[in-house]
Amino acid sequence: MNILQLEARATAISFDADNMWVELADGRELGVPLAYFPRLASASPSQRENYVISGGGIGLHWDELDEDISVPALLEGRVDRSVRKADLPKKAA
Repeated sequence: MNILQLEARATAISFDADNMWVELADGRELGVPLAYFPRLASASPSQRENYVISGGGIGLHWDELDEDISVPALLEGRVDRSVRKADLPKKAA
């Protein structure tokens, strides 16, 4: 595992219509398609905003949605295992 992944800590989360944006303590911002996380994609804006950053910034948790996301896993490109590959956003050519 890369040392940069271990040090990455979330400080805030925001959303737009299609993405979750994770602000990291080192100044980076990670954009992740909501399609990767069906519970977040189908949640209301107020449900999405009701999150907790845990573990000093390595975990993201939505109690009402029963959703837990690891920040290191996001940086590795791991997504919700219940998502079918055909449902993921297509890469731009």
